[in-house]
Amino acid sequence: MNIIENIIGSTNTLLWSYVLIVMLIGLGLYFTVRTKFVQFRLLGEMIRLLGEGARANKKGVSSFQAFCISTASRVGTGNLAGVAIAITTGGPGAVFWMWLIALIGSASAFVESTLAQIYKVKNGDTFRGGPAYYMEKALNARWMGVTFAVLITLTFGLAFNSVQANTITSAFHASFGVDKVVMAIILSVITAIIIFGGIKRIAKVSEVIVPIMAGAYILVALFIMITNITEIPSVFMLIFESAFGFQEAAGGALGAAMMNGIKRGLFSNEAGMGSAPNAAATADVSHPVKQGLIQSLGVFVDTLIICSSTAFIILLSGLYTSKEPDGIVLTQSALETSLGSWAGMFLSIMVLMFAFSSIVGNYYYGESNIEFIKNKRLYVNIYRVAVVFMVAFGSLASLSFVWNLADMFMGLMAIINLIAITLLGKIAFSALTDYTKQRANGKDPVFYSDSIEGLKNVEAWGKGSEKDQGK
Repeated sequence: MNIIENIIGSTNTLLWSYVLIVMLIGLGLYFTVRTKFVQFRLLGEMIRLLGEGARANKKGVSSFQAFCISTASRVGTGNLAGVAIAITTGGPGAVFWMWLIALIGSASAFVESTLAQIYKVKNGDTFRGGPAYYMEKALNARWMGVTFAVLITLTFGLAFNSVQANTITSAFHASFGVDKVVMAIILSVITAIIIFGGIKRIAKVSEVIVPIMAGAYILVALFIMITNITEIPSVFMLIFESAFGFQEAAGGALGAAMMNGIKRGLFSNEAGMGSAPNAAATADVSHPVKQGLIQSLGVFVDTLIICSSTAFIILLSGLYTSKEPDGIVLTQSALETSLGSWAGMFLSIMVLMFAFSSIVGNYYYGESNIEFIKNKRLYVNIYRVAVVFMVAFGSLASLSFVWNLADMFMGLMAIINLIAITLLGKIAFSALTDYTKQRANGKDPVFYSDSIEGLKNVEAWGKGSEKDQGK
């Protein structure tokens, strides 16, 4: 076990200290420039589309439901435990680097989710798709798609779900004294009931849980910030000084702040990792860019709002200098410092909702990719049983080992996806141009398989006449 942990630790250092920091920031900036700063330029359009998706009444999965599935996966322990770990190991400056990776990473999220929409396939009365699908159809590299599919299934369906379950049981044991074995059984049963119900049940559960949990947590954070309003400027100063301070750079802490901030920022918002596109592909929309924009907004919601809420709760409490290794315990302590003993119990409920919604969302990513490898119900059902087992295992496993394993798998799949979307970026850029032209002409944009010249292997979009495309 020690040998395995050492190998994983060395791999993570290589991936996160060198390879991924360069790729994520470099490609995020590249996509930002090539899309003409789409994440800022079309922010109002993103919000409008989200509202439009929430009102939609479709037989399949609406754009709002797809947003909720991806947000369910994004908004989990990374927003609670992960942010706390980033601050204790990298200092307050890690928060700045989380913000930065969200601002530039949202352009990567736009590109990957737009591509997932373009290359999605019909799945009964719903759709499925994601990086594995555009790797096969657009790059003609099924081997690459299968490799990605295996990695995301291991990462999200198994490793990440162990992380989420681990955090739930730790929180309930600390606040209510609930035995971890009992909690493992309860989580496993509820997980089985939902995931054996398929994508529509997952969409309905996510649509209810996500807005409630995110809204409640943000309101609590806002209350703490308002009651400590005079300290807010000094907290911002602390974050920026720690991110760029000469003292931090001289002491080697600047690198720690960058690495932890970027690692936890990606773990939380998943921009460029190739996970959210699996949810984005399920949406029934008239143009791929619509869901690309909505998923880009999801990165902002996750990191700039929810992760920042946790960061301010911890920094305002003054407990950020604590050496507490368990992130969720630190967040609980910070809440109790600001609001009293009841706040720890409140956070335990939030952890249950945040982490359980992630389990449900993460599961679907694996299912979609199992179907890509081999579209047989037997394999999907075997995977479902494995997910339930890993939820039970994660509830009782070593925290550090589970986090490190998840980090390694996440890094490997991110590299594969980033290579693919770099090669295919021009297709997303062309789709964005098509969308903005139609919007400029006062139309509700509609996409066809021949809307972009030379587009091949597109199954879910019919061909349009010259008149339909406004040419």
